Amino acid sequence: MLVKIKGSALLGINAITITVEVNVSMGLGYTLVGLPDSSVKESLHRTESAIKSNGLYMPRTKLLVNLSPAEIKKSGAAFDLPITIGVLAASEQLICELELDNYILMGELGLDGRLYPIKGVLAMAQQAKVEKMKGIILPFENIEEARLVDGIEVYGFHHLSDLLNFLRNPNEYVQPILKSIDKIRDNKLPLFTEIKGQQKLKRALLVACGGNHNLLLVGPPGSGKSMLAKSVVSILPPMSKEEAIETTKIYSYNKAYQFKNGLIYDRPFRAPHHSITDIALVGGGGNTNPGEISLAHNGVLFLDELPEFNRSVIEVLRQPMEDGYVQIARAHQSLQFPSRFLLIAAMNPCPCGYKNHPNGKCKCNDVKVANYFNKISGPLLDRIDMHMSVDPVPFADLKMDDLDNSQLSDQIKFIQKLREIQFKRFYKEKDCYTNAQMSTNQLKEYCKIDKASEKLLEKAMFKFQLSARAYSRILKVARTIADMDNAAQIQLIHLSEAIGFRILDRENENKLQL
Repeated sequence: MLVKIKGSALLGINAITITVEVNVSMGLGYTLVGLPDSSVKESLHRTESAIKSNGLYMPRTKLLVNLSPAEIKKSGAAFDLPITIGVLAASEQLICELELDNYILMGELGLDGRLYPIKGVLAMAQQAKVEKMKGIILPFENIEEARLVDGIEVYGFHHLSDLLNFLRNPNEYVQPILKSIDKIRDNKLPLFTEIKGQQKLKRALLVACGGNHNLLLVGPPGSGKSMLAKSVVSILPPMSKEEAIETTKIYSYNKAYQFKNGLIYDRPFRAPHHSITDIALVGGGGNTNPGEISLAHNGVLFLDELPEFNRSVIEVLRQPMEDGYVQIARAHQSLQFPSRFLLIAAMNPCPCGYKNHPNGKCKCNDVKVANYFNKISGPLLDRIDMHMSVDPVPFADLKMDDLDNSQLSDQIKFIQKLREIQFKRFYKEKDCYTNAQMSTNQLKEYCKIDKASEKLLEKAMFKFQLSARAYSRILKVARTIADMDNAAQIQLIHLSEAIGFRILDRENENKLQL
């Protein structure tokens, strides 16, 4: 007898429906086809044990399981459940009162029949809704995540025996009452109001957050670079429902993430160590998981001690910084993960860290300093919109009181207002949400400058030997500064400040002080 059960497989952060075809016929042997990996092939052993543990039997005739479409690689133990239900239905041990064609079944089985949670449930539930299915059947621990998708039925079970009883008598199922899922997660990062002094840098951070502009901080040890970067999250506005769902889908892709507190509304902050590999940063590996740049999607990626990273590692940031996504190509498939993040990088002015320090004595010669800066390529530095020097905090500023919560709230509202201005500006544009993401055509439309500003920019381009990419980055930053002043057009003062935010250049770094 041939039975078809609907399952789901992950492709990037999205899902695709998989048809699990189970045929029990005359003959001998078990066969599983459809490009399964090792964990899927082992499913028949777990299936047999779970079936026997629940008082049923495994067919001793020929059993053929096909996972369609066959050209897509299937991985993970989540196919245990659809295969098990397919085997029982095909061997006529299970008479379903539920129309299984309208439901997706996914779950990992223990040898005793217990159902274990799986990853990627949010994407699977969304795919079920897109294909106009009635609902999805999952392990009990995944119910909350699947319920984020409106318009579909969600059923969760602790054990295979509970699921079998439901399939025989679906009207007897009672939906469990769960806690509210829209709960904001807390983090322990420093607040923007805790930063002492550094008024010029605070201004730069507001500009960077307002337009989502990448920022490089250059300063001696102990000047507050790391604390400044970590405090950025406190002034970024909470994510919208769409952003929260997209971010949660990325974290749901990793089974280590336990979905207990609902959607992730706090913007992510990722700070990988400089020993990270390129695969860990960009994503990939045996199971093709998202990397740090995707985990920082809609949030902040902080790279401390930037020159200490392996050059081949940070060079992989070029394409994601430009396109907002990373494409991971494999032999059987190509996966795409989103990566729209705010990059904040920090580095010392020299290997010892005390070049131009008012109290410290630098031990580095010009060759060492040049070699230190040469660890960062020109193309990568070009993609960083703003470069700022960080001076040590004076003792008088260290004694200053922290700002109160009302001032922090005002700053969040200010950034929120800037983001709303940009949302209205780009609401008809595709894949453009902030000034930093503007294309060449959008620059021509929204970043027009007068003759005086054009002359100043031309002078800066010649003096500092800036590239065409640096030219567009300056205009984007100037557009954000103009938005901060509620100006319809970029003015000379806005452009001057934007140029002042680029103190570094790969070919002429000793002259770049405006």
